[in-house]
Amino acid sequence: MIVKTSALSALFIIGIMPFLSLVHAEPSISIIMEQTTYSYCEKLFYTIEVSEVTGDHAIIHISDESGKGSSAIPIPITEFKNQIPSSIPFEAEIFPLGKYFIDVEYSGATTSSEFELVESDSMCISDVIKPIMANWLSDNISDGFLLDAFQKFVDSKLIKIPFEINENNVYDIDIPEWVKNIGYWWLEGAISDDSFSNAMNNLLERGIIGFSGKI
Repeated sequence: MIVKTSALSALFIIGIMPFLSLVHAEPSISIIMEQTTYSYCEKLFYTIEVSEVTGDHAIIHISDESGKGSSAIPIPITEFKNQIPSSIPFEAEIFPLGKYFIDVEYSGATTSSEFELVESDSMCISDVIKPIMANWLSDNISDGFLLDAFQKFVDSKLIKIPFEINENNVYDIDIPEWVKNIGYWWLEGAISDDSFSNAMNNLLERGIIGFSGKI
């Protein structure tokens, strides 16, 4: 009787072993890249696909060829396919050209992928300008401080300020109130960086934006 019980127990254990292995198996994970080559002004976009939604966050690290990388980025995984769009574009001042690596860890499973940032003629306005623009639109900073930010943070090939701005003249610069409409359109994404830059350059060249008393 003891032998039969032991034999049945053994058969039971053997029978549930595959099931236990399935329960404790790590979920599979993969990265689906929308594209593997990017240029400046484009935004990184990829999808994390998992075989099981465990409730854990995916932990993402992005690094360049030199090994310099981001801190851990936790991303909630709520679907089998999770789109991961970047909120900021690649900027020359921040991202050097070359290969980049995406490493993802999720519920014990890991995977990686790569993309390359290549040279192009594309240029964009740094995201640094957006909070400055918002402050100008809210009348928290003067017209001169906005142009000073353009001069410091925007490539002159995009917006060229035809005069130097310093502490002695920064408060003498005047931008007509109606120009704020253009700022709102750009900040809200209704017009592109190129359209905004062309509008600002036109106003600067025509002297509509300039020093008080000379407009």
